[in-house]
Amino acid sequence: HMALALTVRGPARARARGKTQACQAQAGKRSVIILPGLGNSASDYDDLAENLRSTTGLDLNVHTCDVRRIDWLRNAAGLLDPAYWKGTLKPRPVVDWYLDKVKEKVEIAKRDGGPVSFLAHSAGGWLGRTYLVSMEAPEIANVDCFVSLGSPHMPPPKDVIDQTRGILTWVNETTPGAFHDSVKYTTISGTCIQGTKFGDEDASLEQKITGQGYKQVGGNADVWGDGIVPKESAHLEGALQINLEGVYHSPLGQGDRKWYGSPEVIGEWYHHLDP
Repeated sequence: HMALALTVRGPARARARGKTQACQAQAGKRSVIILPGLGNSASDYDDLAENLRSTTGLDLNVHTCDVRRIDWLRNAAGLLDPAYWKGTLKPRPVVDWYLDKVKEKVEIAKRDGGPVSFLAHSAGGWLGRTYLVSMEAPEIANVDCFVSLGSPHMPPPKDVIDQTRGILTWVNETTPGAFHDSVKYTTISGTCIQGTKFGDEDASLEQKITGQGYKQVGGNADVWGDGIVPKESAHLEGALQINLEGVYHSPLGQGDRKWYGSPEVIGEWYHHLDP
């Protein structure tokens, strides 16, 4: 910029300098892409996105994948695949519709020019991992950071019916743990309800029902979790693993409980989006 300073004078020089600084600022600005969870729509994350932009002190572009609740019915296409019934389903082409929506936001982030963080909620976790091994490598997508909130990362034991009908098994065989060396992984789990076996007479009905849900996801009923996903299923080996006490799984059905995206909870983890 020395030549610029010598040859440009007055307001034009100030404009040129301002323009250069604006380009530098934009080029360095990190983008966060929110990957919605199963059954969620983009609008469920409006408050989270706004809080990330305005209250964290980080200078972030925040994009939420344009998913509508009705879009999830597209997964029913998997029912036509014999692999669904065998429990050997692979993510593609069943979830291509979702991966395409992630790619739309990745392309916008590429134009912004800065590094990209995937912020994945629930099923968005294994969908984001699938993206980075089947759509674009992290280096191509500019993704250097992956943070998951209550994501069921691990398939259940063989004797429990896998609700993803084999997809989670494929994901963990293809991209196990904190798979990409160039990506900083952080997995976050809430511990707000301890599940119990159904025969536990001392437990509340909520604990028993939650325990059955945990058993479907991870194989065990009497474990801690966020009310939907047990803690053990929500972490990846090699990732920074964070457990947040009293935090519920979802912005839907939370009642008066706080969830991962509640303003008072964001402060516990947002700094991991900008490693």
